[in-house]
Amino acid sequence: MRRHKIRLLALGLLAGAALAQQPPAAKPVENSALDAPLFYQLLIGEIELRSGQAGNAYEVMLDAARRTKDESLFRRAVEIALAARAGDQALAAANAWRTARPESLEPIRYVVQLLVSLGRLAEATEPLRALIAAPPADERPARLAQLPRLFARTPDKRQALAIVEPLVKPYLDAPDTRTAARVALGRMHLAAGDAARALEFARQAQSQDAAAEGPALLALEMLPATPAAEDVVKAYLAQPKAQNALRMVYVRVLSGSQRYADALVQLEDAVRVEPNLAPAWLSLGALHLELRHPQQAETALRRYLDVVAAHPDQDTDDDGNPSTPSLGVTQAQLMLAQAAEQRGDFRGAEEWLAKVDNPRRALDVQVRRATILAKQGRVGPARELIRAAPERSPDDARSKLLAEAQMLREVKRWREAYEVFTTANQRFADDVDLIYEQAMVTEKLDRLDEMERLLRRVIALKPDHHHAYNALGYSLADRNLRLAEARDLIRKALELAPGEPFITDSLGWVEYRMGNREEALRLLREAYRARPDVEIGAHLGEVLWVSGQRDEARRIWREARARDAANEVLRETLARLRVDL
Repeated sequence: MRRHKIRLLALGLLAGAALAQQPPAAKPVENSALDAPLFYQLLIGEIELRSGQAGNAYEVMLDAARRTKDESLFRRAVEIALAARAGDQALAAANAWRTARPESLEPIRYVVQLLVSLGRLAEATEPLRALIAAPPADERPARLAQLPRLFARTPDKRQALAIVEPLVKPYLDAPDTRTAARVALGRMHLAAGDAARALEFARQAQSQDAAAEGPALLALEMLPATPAAEDVVKAYLAQPKAQNALRMVYVRVLSGSQRYADALVQLEDAVRVEPNLAPAWLSLGALHLELRHPQQAETALRRYLDVVAAHPDQDTDDDGNPSTPSLGVTQAQLMLAQAAEQRGDFRGAEEWLAKVDNPRRALDVQVRRATILAKQGRVGPARELIRAAPERSPDDARSKLLAEAQMLREVKRWREAYEVFTTANQRFADDVDLIYEQAMVTEKLDRLDEMERLLRRVIALKPDHHHAYNALGYSLADRNLRLAEARDLIRKALELAPGEPFITDSLGWVEYRMGNREEALRLLREAYRARPDVEIGAHLGEVLWVSGQRDEARRIWREARARDAANEVLRETLARLRVDL
């Protein structure tokens, strides 16, 4: 009773306030459907909701919606039920909404989404058919495109496909819907695990409309697991009006597969089409740096800074998203320091580091400074510089240990790096990345048994760790040991990371060790074309050399030497084969 009185008092105060705030009757007012009884009903519903009585609030709101046929009230009733995790009640409200307003698409979407989320897929056929067929016709392609998203969280993707496919079939021949219909079915087939059929739909859709973005986006979703889908992406990008946004997504796919040479081509096309596309310049600089092209990296990164200075809204974070503070500028400055360092210009590197004003990257700055000191022979002060960096969290402590060990690796202080990784693995037990990195240092110390134990520990902790399979297989192949097992390990790695150039290189190398020169050359050429790395070039050059193709071998080796004349694998290869370039 007391609460009821409080509610009446609240209603009186609110009604009085509403009356007190009425504007003077200076001009005619257009009356809404909100009369006094409806106002009080809605107010009671909201008060019930705030009092924790979601069921009462839902009933009050749904009753008001049915009486007025107001879409906003139906929507509110659905929202109240969803917030209370009452799916059946939300569906009942959506169906009532659909009955009251049959011309509206929004309640049909709600009905479909609720049926799907409740696992009642068979009941979704009729509302889906109505949703697709509803006017206006020019919105039909967009509705078809939305179908895969409606079923994104459905566990049984094959059942979803079985429901959607016959509904979409009538739209496969109409000129205005045939492309969208095929892309939608392609996505449904892909979700159901049928990549071959999905690719077939992507190709059909592109053949009907070469300039359409949808088929290329579908193909991008299929990479790198389905390499043949790449032709669809390339065909779209060859169109004069191809969108750079899709090109940048393609660049990320290529970079993720370490196909840096191919990614460079796409980025150069992107900045040619759109010279002020800041994220493309930043990515271009990063890739040139990774490929040890310091001068090209500096050119791209300086251009990025110029573009951002003129267009501050284009400053980006590591994922190409607008950022605050200036994470993109910070990243560019750190990479410019690294490019100067690659050229041996330590003073220039320090000048770029001094410009970094971002507390979130303080450790990165210290690590680069430490590496510069170490490369000048001052390893002790370099280690102290990293250790002196503040630790604000356990993750900072881990990052510092990893940074110190990696700095020691850069200057080939393998034993000291091993000791740091031992400390790190004692402090952070079962950390897959730390165990893997320690295994790589152990290999440099020629402790093959320990390296194998560590790598198998990585595989046990993370069975899809393709780097571990590849590292173990390559180490065996490089020592001419257990070659059949080495090939199986590398093939497993390539199965987990299709097209990855370093793994392809490893497979080429083990084929060479097994005497299969023709297959080795095919694989090594493929790896070098995707990523012209120094060590891949050393391997390709050796197989070319022993196969009698010595002019091409020298060309490859010269290219590799121009990138990194100090590379150990390249120097050892040239010395062993007694080659003078």
